[in-house]
Amino acid sequence: MGSRHLARSIAVQSLYEWDFFNFDKNVLKRALGENIRNLSPKPEDIKFVNRIIDGIITNQKEIDDQIVKSAPEWPISQIPIIDRNVLRIGLYELMYGDKKAVPPKVAIDEAIELAKNFGGENSRKFINGVLGTVFKQITETR
Repeated sequence: MGSRHLARSIAVQSLYEWDFFNFDKNVLKRALGENIRNLSPKPEDIKFVNRIIDGIITNQKEIDDQIVKSAPEWPISQIPIIDRNVLRIGLYELMYGDKKAVPPKVAIDEAIELAKNFGGENSRKFINGVLGTVFKQITETR
Protein backbone atom coordinates (compact mmCIF):
# COMPACT_ATOMS: atom_id res chain seq x y z
CA MET A 1 0.00 0.00 0.00
CA GLY A 2 1.38 3.41 -0.97
CA SER A 3 2.09 5.82 1.82
CA ARG A 4 -0.47 8.42 0.72
CA HIS A 5 -3.05 5.67 0.25
CA LEU A 6 -2.33 4.55 3.81
CA ALA A 7 -2.77 8.16 4.95
CA ARG A 8 -6.15 8.37 3.21
CA SER A 9 -7.14 5.04 4.76
CA ILE A 10 -6.34 6.42 8.20
CA ALA A 11 -8.32 9.55 7.39
CA VAL A 12 -11.42 7.68 6.21
CA GLN A 13 -11.43 5.37 9.23
CA SER A 14 -11.01 8.31 11.62
CA LEU A 15 -13.65 10.40 9.85
CA TYR A 16 -16.04 7.44 9.97
CA GLU A 17 -15.92 7.45 13.77
CA TRP A 18 -16.21 11.24 13.89
CA ASP A 19 -19.31 11.14 11.67
CA PHE A 20 -20.81 8.12 13.49
CA PHE A 21 -20.52 9.94 16.84
CA ASN A 22 -22.18 13.14 15.57
CA PHE A 23 -19.03 15.05 14.63
CA ASP A 24 -17.48 14.89 18.10
CA LYS A 25 -13.95 16.28 17.73
CA ASN A 26 -12.78 14.37 20.82
CA VAL A 27 -13.82 11.10 19.16
CA LEU A 28 -11.97 12.16 16.02
CA LYS A 29 -8.82 12.99 17.97
CA ARG A 30 -8.91 9.61 19.77
CA ALA A 31 -9.67 7.66 16.59
CA LEU A 32 -6.94 9.42 14.66
CA GLY A 33 -4.40 8.73 17.41
CA GLU A 34 -5.34 5.04 17.55
CA ASN A 35 -5.26 4.64 13.78
CA ILE A 36 -1.86 6.31 13.54
CA ARG A 37 -0.48 4.09 16.31
CA ASN A 38 -1.93 0.92 14.80
CA LEU A 39 -0.98 1.61 11.17
CA SER A 40 2.38 3.34 11.76
CA PRO A 41 2.52 5.80 8.86
CA LYS A 42 5.65 7.84 8.09
CA PRO A 43 5.83 11.33 9.64
CA GLU A 44 5.16 13.06 6.31
CA ASP A 45 2.06 10.88 5.90
CA ILE A 46 0.81 11.94 9.32
CA LYS A 47 1.03 15.55 8.09
CA PHE A 48 -0.93 14.56 4.98
CA VAL A 49 -3.63 12.86 7.10
CA ASN A 50 -3.91 15.92 9.32
CA ARG A 51 -4.14 18.24 6.29
CA ILE A 52 -7.00 16.17 4.86
CA ILE A 53 -8.88 15.99 8.15
CA ASP A 54 -8.37 19.66 9.00
CA GLY A 55 -9.43 20.64 5.49
CA ILE A 56 -12.58 18.56 5.68
CA ILE A 57 -13.53 19.94 9.09
CA THR A 58 -12.86 23.52 7.97
CA ASN A 59 -14.79 23.12 4.72
CA GLN A 60 -17.40 20.56 5.77
CA LYS A 61 -20.42 22.69 4.91
CA GLU A 62 -19.19 23.46 1.38
CA ILE A 63 -18.10 19.85 0.82
CA ASP A 64 -21.41 18.46 2.09
CA ASP A 65 -23.31 21.02 -0.02
CA GLN A 66 -21.41 19.73 -3.05
CA ILE A 67 -22.41 16.15 -2.19
CA VAL A 68 -26.07 17.21 -1.99
CA LYS A 69 -25.80 19.11 -5.28
CA SER A 70 -24.00 16.26 -7.09
CA ALA A 71 -26.19 13.43 -5.76
CA PRO A 72 -29.63 15.04 -5.46
CA GLU A 73 -31.47 11.71 -5.40
CA TRP A 74 -29.54 10.71 -2.26
CA PRO A 75 -30.19 12.75 0.89
CA ILE A 76 -26.83 13.02 2.63
CA SER A 77 -28.20 11.31 5.75
CA GLN A 78 -29.07 8.26 3.62
CA ILE A 79 -25.60 7.91 2.08
CA PRO A 80 -23.69 5.25 4.04
CA ILE A 81 -21.24 6.80 6.50
CA ILE A 82 -18.19 5.30 4.83
CA ASP A 83 -19.28 6.55 1.40
CA ARG A 84 -19.97 10.04 2.80
CA ASN A 85 -16.47 10.23 4.18
CA VAL A 86 -14.77 8.81 1.10
CA LEU A 87 -16.64 11.50 -0.85
CA ARG A 88 -15.49 14.15 1.63
CA ILE A 89 -11.87 13.11 1.11
CA GLY A 90 -12.21 13.05 -2.68
CA LEU A 91 -14.08 16.35 -2.78
CA TYR A 92 -11.62 18.00 -0.41
CA GLU A 93 -8.78 17.01 -2.72
CA LEU A 94 -10.68 18.11 -5.86
CA MET A 95 -11.94 21.40 -4.42
CA TYR A 96 -9.19 22.52 -2.04
CA GLY A 97 -6.17 20.27 -2.50
CA ASP A 98 -2.84 21.02 -4.12
CA LYS A 99 -3.47 19.97 -7.74
CA LYS A 100 0.27 19.62 -8.43
CA ALA A 101 0.78 17.25 -5.50
CA VAL A 102 -2.45 15.33 -6.14
CA PRO A 103 -3.86 15.74 -9.65
CA PRO A 104 -7.67 15.50 -9.83
CA LYS A 105 -7.66 12.12 -11.58
CA VAL A 106 -5.40 10.71 -8.85
CA ALA A 107 -7.77 12.07 -6.18
CA ILE A 108 -10.69 10.34 -7.92
CA ASP A 109 -8.77 7.07 -8.36
CA GLU A 110 -7.74 7.09 -4.70
CA ALA A 111 -11.32 7.69 -3.56
CA ILE A 112 -12.48 4.78 -5.74
CA GLU A 113 -9.82 2.56 -4.13
CA LEU A 114 -11.01 3.61 -0.66
CA ALA A 115 -14.57 2.76 -1.71
CA LYS A 116 -13.40 -0.68 -2.91
CA ASN A 117 -11.54 -1.32 0.35
CA PHE A 118 -14.06 0.02 2.84
CA GLY A 119 -17.41 0.49 1.12
CA GLY A 120 -20.24 -1.69 -0.04
CA GLU A 121 -20.87 -3.41 -3.33
CA ASN A 122 -22.06 -0.25 -5.13
CA SER A 123 -19.84 2.27 -3.35
CA ARG A 124 -17.21 2.38 -6.08
CA LYS A 125 -19.71 3.29 -8.80
CA PHE A 126 -21.44 5.87 -6.60
CA ILE A 127 -18.18 7.56 -5.58
CA ASN A 128 -16.94 7.55 -9.18
CA GLY A 129 -20.20 9.09 -10.39
CA VAL A 130 -20.28 11.90 -7.84
CA LEU A 131 -16.59 12.77 -8.14
CA GLY A 132 -16.75 12.54 -11.94
CA THR A 133 -19.65 15.00 -11.95
CA VAL A 134 -17.75 17.45 -9.73
CA PHE A 135 -14.56 17.09 -11.79
CA LYS A 136 -16.53 17.84 -14.96
CA GLN A 137 -18.08 20.92 -13.35
CA ILE A 138 -14.69 22.15 -12.14
CA THR A 139 -13.06 21.74 -15.55
CA GLU A 140 -15.97 23.40 -17.35
CA THR A 141 -15.79 26.52 -15.15
CA ARG A 142 -12.09 27.10 -15.83
